[in-house]
Amino acid sequence: MDPMNNRKLFPTMEFTRRSLLKGSGLALTLGVLPSNLLAVPFSPQADTVHLNLNENAYGHSPQVRAAIERELSRISRYADADAAKELTEQIAVYERVAAEQIVLGEILATLGLYLGSEGGPGGEFLYSTPGYLALIDAAAHVGGVGVPVPLNANYENDLAALSAGINSRTRALYLIDPHNPTGTVSDNHALKSFLRESSQHAPVIVDEAYLEYTPDFASRSAVSLVRDGANVLVFRTFDKIHGLAGLPIGYALVPRPLADALHKQGVSDAESLGRLNIAAASAALADRDHVPHVRDRVAQERAKWNRVLDELRVTHTASTANFVFFDTGRPQQEFAEALRKRGVEIGRAFPPYAHWARITIGLPSENRLVQNYVRELLQTSPK
Repeated sequence: MDPMNNRKLFPTMEFTRRSLLKGSGLALTLGVLPSNLLAVPFSPQADTVHLNLNENAYGHSPQVRAAIERELSRISRYADADAAKELTEQIAVYERVAAEQIVLGEILATLGLYLGSEGGPGGEFLYSTPGYLALIDAAAHVGGVGVPVPLNANYENDLAALSAGINSRTRALYLIDPHNPTGTVSDNHALKSFLRESSQHAPVIVDEAYLEYTPDFASRSAVSLVRDGANVLVFRTFDKIHGLAGLPIGYALVPRPLADALHKQGVSDAESLGRLNIAAASAALADRDHVPHVRDRVAQERAKWNRVLDELRVTHTASTANFVFFDTGRPQQEFAEALRKRGVEIGRAFPPYAHWARITIGLPSENRLVQNYVRELLQTSPK
């Protein structure tokens, strides 16, 4: 089976472009745009601190507001193809990849449906566990079989074990770098070697949703292999460091045959992406100062979190992302409930790390508050 051919993606099921893509709704209007765009915590309930979804507490670029305001008078119109084309070309320049290899959208689930459908049911998808499973779950809906591979002793993607799991049934490999929920990155040389070798046997999807939180993300990115023609797919999102979680949009950098096939199915269609989403993403990408600003602020706060965890002698990962992951010494649900009673929401549980908690790095005031709660709880945690 050649998963990069141009056959119809879903031979046994009929999908519309709306069913393939997450619809984009109007999440911001002029009346609710914040005046302070660099530090706006997401807080649907004023008395609750939300540190559960790895959102960017420092907000989006100031240029995003202006871009959205320009489009507000036209939101009765669907997004036009020219806007999507301009964003694609903008990304192509930024990533140094041909525009034809760019597929716009939050397409991890779409990729799961595509790869799971090609060749019929029974294809295996190797992935690190625990993790974010949108792609794996989508593949399962069309007969794909997820094959979980535990993390290594450093809480990183176990590249050797993933490589050893490849067989004739392997449809694709999926890994997140930095990993979610651990925030760890793989050794750069080892990762690139793994990708070159593994992609000769099956497509490898690298989810880099948090990579821009690392200071050397440009050299770490697997996009260099896409440029070299390897069977590697790189996914990025504007939801995280760019602060557009309320207007979700991302993109994938993929081999040309796969891009052509997805485009023929209507993936990247401007109507499905949304007018405001496209405008916001373009403005965010154009601001080259905002991402380094957010990265530096998060790094400062992450260092404070690590000092607190070290002082408490708590086992934690070497996270490079905008969250920390640590052993609470008690069931995660119990720890999360204790924080919830104090007005704090944290990340979900990630089995088999039953006693570990993931907490998003928020604003300094939020972090200080939650760190005090964590000190209180961990100092009384059962041993």
